[in-house]
Amino acid sequence: MKNPLKVEFQFDFGSPNAYLAELALPAIERRTGVKFEYVPVLLGGIYKATNNMSPAESLRGIKNKPEFQALETQRFIRRHNITKFRSNPFFPVNTLMLMRGAVAAQFEGLFEQYFRAAYHHMWEEPKKMDDLEVFRSAFISSGIDIDKLIARAQQDDVKKRLIDLTTDAVSRGAFGSPTFFVGEEMFFGKDQLRDVEESIVDQTRQLVSKTA
Repeated sequence: MKNPLKVEFQFDFGSPNAYLAELALPAIERRTGVKFEYVPVLLGGIYKATNNMSPAESLRGIKNKPEFQALETQRFIRRHNITKFRSNPFFPVNTLMLMRGAVAAQFEGLFEQYFRAAYHHMWEEPKKMDDLEVFRSAFISSGIDIDKLIARAQQDDVKKRLIDLTTDAVSRGAFGSPTFFVGEEMFFGKDQLRDVEESIVDQTRQLVSKTA
């Protein structure tokens, strides 16, 4: 039986933490019966709207904290048995083209294939994915008709959809990626996944009791 609870994973391909968090979602789906809705947002737009900055910028010059963050990431990778992650040497990558492509892929019914390829070429076999020719070659190698999606991504409805999703995320409290919504409850960061799952279980129980 499908879980009636609305649960969202808001992501930008430029966030390594969103990549890592997403790999843990299938296990949560199996345990809870929930299905995450994948919501593309533009992280640069969120940062601008909230006066936030990337961890690379915010941690610059701080003693010990970057080292701890790196240690925490390794713990997460071990906990979830993640083997394919590689740091992208071209980071940070401008993801506007990638994220418009994600919305276009949703409109065209190609999202799952596009999503997996994008993460593969960003964080498993990392490339400079804000270079158009690199971008095209990468997706072509993954068997995707990327020229069709590039053209679709330039249409106004795709651009508006990405802006609207990003604006909505900020209005609901988002300030970075990955952000999760369980019903109306917001969680930020891969380290909140245990709380995300706990909230799914609690809210599902409440929904069931109301309809019993």
